[in-house]
Amino acid sequence: MALKIKRRGSVAWSGGIKDGKGSINTESGALSAYPYGFSSRFEGQAGSNPEELLGAAHAACFTMALSLILGQAGLTADSLETTAEVTLEEQSGGYAITAIHLTLKGKVPGADAAKFAELAGAAKVNCPVSKVLNAEITLDAELVG
Repeated sequence: MALKIKRRGSVAWSGGIKDGKGSINTESGALSAYPYGFSSRFEGQAGSNPEELLGAAHAACFTMALSLILGQAGLTADSLETTAEVTLEEQSGGYAITAIHLTLKGKVPGADAAKFAELAGAAKVNCPVSKVLNAEITLDAELVG
């Protein structure tokens, strides 16, 4: 039987869009009643927001996929650091996530810059989070050390 895993994240919300308050929970407990709301999403106030959570999920998934692809190429990373910048834009009719830009810095003994960029590109396309998103996903991959 093929592997099928289900993970859960949940939120609770009360109030209107601007005065309301929400809390985010993850099945693992990494987030437990973590606050989010209009002010943390659009006004830079303390708390989380869907875009940073999506960015963290995408960065984590991409980096794990790259680790797998590196291993398949006979390489092992000393370090991989990925940031995902998620762009939320106001458009006619509301808001849309229009882009995600991945920035990767990796130290991979035995890799050259061209091979590293090739393998990182494969991870960008093939990580499960990339596959589910319709936003443009871009990547900067830099081999360091």
